[in-house]
Amino acid sequence: MLFKQRFFSWFDSYDIYDEEGKVLFTVEGQPSWGHCLHILDSQGVHIGTVQQKVLTFLPKFELYAYGEYWGCLVKEFSLLFPRFTIDTSDWVIAGSFGEWEYTIESAGRGGIASISKELFQWTDTYVIDVTDPADALAALMTVLAIDAEKCSRN
Repeated sequence: MLFKQRFFSWFDSYDIYDEEGKVLFTVEGQPSWGHCLHILDSQGVHIGTVQQKVLTFLPKFELYAYGEYWGCLVKEFSLLFPRFTIDTSDWVIAGSFGEWEYTIESAGRGGIASISKELFQWTDTYVIDVTDPADALAALMTVLAIDAEKCSRN
């Protein structure tokens, strides 16, 4: 999947494309205290939400898929390499030193996805390589939360 932020937008908004350039998902931000991102499928149906929890020691984002709580992504304390976990799964998200590359690993299933930020783009652009298409929405929610966390720091 190719994750690309829209160039002119007041709030976070993204288009996510497949390998053939077709829009798979659209992401629309809404005004709120903290980031709140709504994920729509290619037909415009709401299928997911990423909601930042505010007033926490370490960044946390609640993830909802198809109206159900999917988990809470939590940034772990680390000095050089960012690391995140999800409370309802065995996924561990590990980032590189420059926070340009990430991997999502599962203790039970192995590699879930790899994420890389494309350099020299006008907007935030990520390539998300998901091993199992059934994990695409969850991987997308994870990337959205990580991008929102980075945006909150800047």
